[in-house]
Amino acid sequence: MDLGISGRHALVTGGSRGMGFAAALALAGEGVRLTLVARTPATLEAAARDIHARTGAQVVPVAADITTPEGRAAALEACPAPDILLNNADGELPGDFRDWTRADWIRGVDRMMLTPIDMIRLTVDGMMERGFGRVVNIVSRSVKIAQPELGLSNAARSGLVGFVAGLARQTVARNVTINNILPGIIASDGQRQHVEELARTTGRPFADIWAERASQNPAGRYGEADEVGAYVAFLCSARAGFVTAQNLMIDGGQYPGTY
Repeated sequence: MDLGISGRHALVTGGSRGMGFAAALALAGEGVRLTLVARTPATLEAAARDIHARTGAQVVPVAADITTPEGRAAALEACPAPDILLNNADGELPGDFRDWTRADWIRGVDRMMLTPIDMIRLTVDGMMERGFGRVVNIVSRSVKIAQPELGLSNAARSGLVGFVAGLARQTVARNVTINNILPGIIASDGQRQHVEELARTTGRPFADIWAERASQNPAGRYGEADEVGAYVAFLCSARAGFVTAQNLMIDGGQYPGTY
């Protein structure tokens, strides 16, 4: 299927590894020009070289902390008029809410809610003026299946999802869609860090927890980052203009509800 986005510009945050990288690679394979944003220059530049080598796509790396005003300004200086915005960022490690300070809460809300909202604020009007825009937020299944150890994520990401529910219905008539991807257990660095922290706090072996999580999934396995990437690429395509304000699970069927 031709997704109809060749030549478009995509601004991808958290694009140097994991699901962000996989989404950037999938978009590049469709002929999209990329601006990749991440905090670690060496990892970012390696990712940009890899994507260019595999797809021939134009890739501009921007080493910046997107949670800061300076980082957002640097990203938009490199890509002032994106057609596609992918908001992706690491979550917070599991823990007990009794141990979290106000600073912990502010950091989590800033990273997982306020920063993606501000990136949308800075780009959505231009998308509507040009008559094309696709915004995808990689969020978490925790907004539908709250996990006790992920209280920061449960709260902050739910705030982003609630905001999108209102805005997305105001932009779709101008061919600008906004959707949220809700990954379940994906074999990524973030998932490994999560399990490492669970192993540390529970005293159980990493391998046991890792295998247990896979066995509890109906698919009997972890999802792959490139499966998420392909889903993102479709949502960013010209073919997905009637899909907006949706929270789309990609979790191997683990969410137990009918709706």
